[in-house]
Amino acid sequence: MAEITDALTRARRINLILFDVDGVLTDNGIWLFPGSTPGTTVEAKGFSAHDGTGISLARVAGIQCGFVTKRISETVKLRARDLKIEYVYVGQSQKRVAVEEISAKSGIPLEQIAFVGDDVIDLPAMRVVGLAIAVANARPQVKREAHYITEHVGGQGAGRDAIEFILEAKGILDSTIAAFLDEHNAAAAASDIGKGGM
Repeated sequence: MAEITDALTRARRINLILFDVDGVLTDNGIWLFPGSTPGTTVEAKGFSAHDGTGISLARVAGIQCGFVTKRISETVKLRARDLKIEYVYVGQSQKRVAVEEISAKSGIPLEQIAFVGDDVIDLPAMRVVGLAIAVANARPQVKREAHYITEHVGGQGAGRDAIEFILEAKGILDSTIAAFLDEHNAAAAASDIGKGGM
C-alpha cells in the first residue's frame, strides 16, 4: 500500500511524460521490408490506437509528451508527427542525457517528468525522473525499479495505462475525458489524432 501511495504522490507532480518506443508503444516487433531501391529496407511498426488517444488526453490535460528511443526510425518520426509529440529523440543510446536535455529545454524539472520503459537501457532515465513506469512485459530489472507497472503490455495499451494513472492521481481523468469529448472544445479538436500534418 505504501508503494501505491508513493506512486500516486509522484504522479500528481507530473507535467511531462516520456516514452521509450519499442516494447512500450509497440509490441517490440520490427518489420523490415525490401525497399524500392536495391539494398534498402522499409521499416514498419504497429502502434496502439488506445495509446494515441491517451496522448491526446494528456495534451487536453496540459501534459506534454515525448519519445526517447535508441532506434533511428522514420516510422517513429511519422507517428510522433501524427500525434503532435513535443519532444522526439531518436538514436539515443544514453537516454538519461536525452531526458536531462528535454528537462532543460522544457523548463520542467526532472521530478515533474515520468519515463515509461521496458528494458535495461531505460533504467538510467527512469532513475533520474520523478515517476518511473514499467510496462507489464518489462524486464524484471526494470520492474524492480519502477514506481508503477502498467496493466497492459507494450503495444497493447501500456502507454494509455501510464497516462490514465497520472490523470487519475491528479483527480482529472473524468474531466479530461469529458473535455476531450466536448465538440466545442478547441484544445480537444486540435489534439485529434490524424490531424498532425501527415
